[in-house]
Amino acid sequence: MEKTWSWSASGVFLGEESFDDIRRLCRYAGFSGIEGLPAQFDKKKDTELEKIGKDFQSDGLSIQTFHLPYAERDDIASFYEADRRRAVDHINIWMERASILGASVCIQHSTTHQGSADLEGFDPYLKQLAKSLGSLLPAAESLGVTIALENSLPRVRGRFGSRPEHLRVFIREFDHPNFGLCLDTGHAQVAGGMEGAIQLFEAMEPRLVAFHMQDNAGDRDSHLAPGRGLVNWNGVFGRLARIGFDRAVCIEAPPFAPGPGYSMEDWKGLVDDTEKLANQSK
Repeated sequence: MEKTWSWSASGVFLGEESFDDIRRLCRYAGFSGIEGLPAQFDKKKDTELEKIGKDFQSDGLSIQTFHLPYAERDDIASFYEADRRRAVDHINIWMERASILGASVCIQHSTTHQGSADLEGFDPYLKQLAKSLGSLLPAAESLGVTIALENSLPRVRGRFGSRPEHLRVFIREFDHPNFGLCLDTGHAQVAGGMEGAIQLFEAMEPRLVAFHMQDNAGDRDSHLAPGRGLVNWNGVFGRLARIGFDRAVCIEAPPFAPGPGYSMEDWKGLVDDTEKLANQSK
């Protein structure tokens, strides 16, 4: 198998590390950079964001992907119009900030609502999502970023955005050059069992621009290091190589080691173990 991608670290698990320390960690462990998130940059001015992005680039690193806000208030498919519009405004602010950092892909949840599309109906969610993307996608185009909808964690059966058929509808409905998808293998495992990641990969493939690689036993969103759960990694990495994915793949998990407060060696072990897992795939 020919590996065509690099690995990035998720900012979720980097705690309050300074950006100097994060860059040092990335270089030592073998990450090409990080996936940023609002909590890391909340109090930074635009000039500071620009400097952080340039510092990463000077070290041969990047903040290629950025996870947009995903709190309850950030539901761009909200049935309450005032709430939906506020969510879009908030997302727009963070897309702009992500672009200053140098991000090219912004990860977005299709909804933060915990209800079931089986019960509430799929179309009401889709209608609201379409309204939001109708303004967010042109904004993304002007900023030079791609919005990647992530498959949802199914806390309830049939949650919007959690099934292959939902993602196929997104591909059909949102035919825009700055629209993409992000496959979260852990969410897929909870949604569809051991073949869930493969089923969603095949559904999302035409628009895949980002990945969250994490593992679990199928019962909860554990964010285990790849290979420590039941995800079919042979199938995932084999397909990733087949499509020649050439962006950063985010390992959305901490090292499989006592923590928090992981050592540099722990982070290097995470990359080395995931690399070995990928190299064993066909």
